[in-house]
Amino acid sequence: MVLIVGTLAACSTLPEPELPPPRPAPLPAPTVPGGAGLPDDTGPLPPPMAQPKSRWVPVRWSELPGVTEDALHEAWNAWIRSCERPVPPFTALCAEVRQLSIASGEEQRAWLVSRLRPYRVESHDGNPEGLLTAYYEPLVDAARQPGNGFTVPLHRLPASHGARKPWYTRQQIDTLPEAQAQLAGRAIAWLRDPVDALVLHIQGSGRLRVQEADGSVRLVRVAYAGTNDQPYQSVGRWLLDQGLTRDATWPGIKAWIAANPQRVNELLWSNPRYVFFREEPLDALDAGFGPRGAQGVPLTPGRSIAVDRLSIPYGTPVWLASSGPQVQLSRLVLAQDTGSAILGAVRADYFTGWGYEAGEIAGRLKQGLRLWALWPR
Repeated sequence: MVLIVGTLAACSTLPEPELPPPRPAPLPAPTVPGGAGLPDDTGPLPPPMAQPKSRWVPVRWSELPGVTEDALHEAWNAWIRSCERPVPPFTALCAEVRQLSIASGEEQRAWLVSRLRPYRVESHDGNPEGLLTAYYEPLVDAARQPGNGFTVPLHRLPASHGARKPWYTRQQIDTLPEAQAQLAGRAIAWLRDPVDALVLHIQGSGRLRVQEADGSVRLVRVAYAGTNDQPYQSVGRWLLDQGLTRDATWPGIKAWIAANPQRVNELLWSNPRYVFFREEPLDALDAGFGPRGAQGVPLTPGRSIAVDRLSIPYGTPVWLASSGPQVQLSRLVLAQDTGSAILGAVRADYFTGWGYEAGEIAGRLKQGLRLWALWPR
């Protein structure tokens, strides 16, 4: 996702996952031919596989860039999370995945080669090149009560949400008394900056450093609960179409806002979609992961991606390679999320984590991409 195009990163309404079963006895350590190098990968290749939006072409493991160099243990945390909601045909592998969480990188790599086959993901016309963008979880200061500069509400779903479709536009929510009356008492918290609120709306979730009524400060998460069913319009695209900027990244958008504060509402109202949230507590474990993606499991910074599920099913381990001015990536990731702008055969949105630095990367990342789906042999 170019950040201004948007994805709802945590748009999952699935129930809480069950706890994983107890870990069985450890597997015997795999033999790694050639020591720390790539294990043997011989034998005939299977035929290509067809997905609704892509074609998968089987390849040797040696085709994958950086396959002997990735710190696989970092990806294993994301894979164990996927095993909280396993999907066929990976369900049968989850016991082994859990056992290998404390294995060496060589053992993990040997297991990958022995159990999975890489397939180069291509469009149906044979193009293996695609687009990588990124998203993140904003961290924003907030207050439970309006005042002292906190004037912008984040709302729960209104009681009339299901009765009226589409619901009021963003501009109507900001200006019409009847819309505001239906949101009375529905504010989770209040922010200082309407642009911070828009970022949360586009990302679909975020962390709030909330000042409570008693003066204490607590960290909570706001997760996606629904929308007003209005069409999404990119504020960056609006700026480009108006000839107001040539830089439609978030840094570019914020620079324009700083120079044109009197036009902020005009910018915000160009996107009629409005997102409603639900509040979730953040304990120490939850704080180490991102929001739940569309697969229903928490996202892992640097190891979770959003994909077009008609190209790559949820829960699929994927080898990702991308080289550009922002990042150089050759690594194992897990397809655990989706988004309204993440469409196409070779398309991924890379979850960078939370806070300022993650947002800086996500706001600028837009570069070439190649993907290999790792599928059970």
